[in-house]
Amino acid sequence: MATTTVHLVRHGEVHNPDGVLYGRIPGYRLSDRGQAMARRVAEHLSGTGHDVAGVVASPLQRAQETATPTAQAFGLTLATDDRLVEAGNHFEGTTIGSNPAQLAHPRYWRFLWNPLRPSWGEPYAEQVARMRAAVDDARRAYAGHEVVLVSHQLPVWVTRRSFEARSLAHDPRRRECSLASMTSLRFEGDTFVGLHYTEPAADLLAGADPVPGA
Repeated sequence: MATTTVHLVRHGEVHNPDGVLYGRIPGYRLSDRGQAMARRVAEHLSGTGHDVAGVVASPLQRAQETATPTAQAFGLTLATDDRLVEAGNHFEGTTIGSNPAQLAHPRYWRFLWNPLRPSWGEPYAEQVARMRAAVDDARRAYAGHEVVLVSHQLPVWVTRRSFEARSLAHDPRRRECSLASMTSLRFEGDTFVGLHYTEPAADLLAGADPVPGA
């Protein structure tokens, strides 16, 4: 029975001097530190005997830039999967992350009624559905090997929680999904058998901006 590993990689730090919650807004690139994080992921995978046969990324620039060094390290063509995109968010384009007092304004109240769904953006269940479909397709396409899927913190985190059979509702402050981290899902045939979490760029996290505008 083939053993397949799907590595869910979060992108590196983004250049975001204005503290914008950028979400799906195009054009947000990696910072210099983020570029170093991307290289660190590639070095970690290529330097420790990993059998990476495919690299696939969210269409957003920060994910593409994070994935590129790994694809180059293994001589692969980078593929794009729209299902790996960032979660939709009604606060996209605002600076609420750095100034949460703005939430007191009545215009935002209609988005805050249900944090368990959540009501301010793409439901957790919908994120999991598209992410798991992407994982399943990658697992089948690269059966018996390893494949890297570069995505974003929230989609990766709720997907992990779904595989662990935990509630999708959670405290965002307790997410274990740092910049350029790897959440590695292991399958025996079609059966999920476990996961492990790795931070190849751990030494670059000090001083980094972990959340848009935080």
